[in-house]
This record gives sequence, C-alpha cells and structure tokens, in this order.
Amino acid sequence: MDEDATNEAVEAAEEIVAEANEAVDERSDAERERDEYLEALQRLQADFENYRKRVARQADDAATRAAGDLVAKLLPVLDAFDLAVAHFTQSDSDEGLALGQSRALIVDTLTKEGLERIDEVGVAFDPTVHDAVAHVEADDEAGQVVDEILRAGYRWKGAVLRPAMVRVKG
Repeated sequence: MDEDATNEAVEAAEEIVAEANEAVDERSDAERERDEYLEALQRLQADFENYRKRVARQADDAATRAAGDLVAKLLPVLDAFDLAVAHFTQSDSDEGLALGQSRALIVDTLTKEGLERIDEVGVAFDPTVHDAVAHVEADDEAGQVVDEILRAGYRWKGAVLRPAMVRVKG
C-alpha cells in the first residue's frame, strides 16, 4: 500500500501543480487583458485631450475671425474719421477737437484688442501688406519703396484685414 499511497500522493501533487499552472495561466491572461484595457483607455484619454484642445483652438479662431469681420466693417468709419480730422487740422475749432478725440478713442480701443494700422512711408514695398495704385520713378536703384499712403491699411491680430493703398517709388 505504500506504493499505492505514493502513487496517489504523486497524482494529487500533479493535479495540484496542473491546477496551479492553470491558475497562473488564467492570471497571466487576466493581466494581459488588464494591460490591453489600460492601453486602450490611455489612448482614448489622449485622443479626448487632443480633441478638447482642437475644439478650444477652433473656437478661439472662430471668435478671432468674427471679431476681425466686425472690425473690417468698421474700417470705413475710421477712414471717414481720418478724412474729417485731416479737414479740421487747419483750424482749432471745437468740432475738430471733438472729432480728433472720438477718433483717438475708437483707435485706442481697437488697438488694445489687436488692430494695427499700416501707414509707414519709406518702407520696402510688400505686396502682402501694400496695394500699389501708383508708381513714381526714382533716381536710384534702391528697390521699390512706399512713397505715399493714399489709404491706410489694417491688420487684425497679425492678419491683414485690408492692405494699405500706396504710391510706390522705384
């Protein structure tokens, strides 16, 4: 019986080892599945974070474009103020002072929000910023230079809303 008892003990031990191996395999499978789910969750979380940033950026861009469209519609008002102020600079009338102050108030407010005036004379001609409507010959070969601003141009937060209408020399 010792041999039978030994065989039974060996078989029981083999069964325990087989069950232990099976449990280890199940645990390995569960850990592998857990790791796959964790990786999928991390990818999903990264995708969502990228989506959130993209949507926020698109909303900011849309708001900037909408504000730029409104400012572009106000440019004729600024042009009218410029003409009126130029007309009244010859006299020290109260109307001229009031127009100058009103223009300055509008321009200061828009400048704080991102409006830039394009009205520099003597700078190199840049077709992305300037619209040449007249040309004057120059004595030297220095290249094309803005000689006179006929109508100011404007940028809104770095983007050209309206190019400056200029006379080019050179």
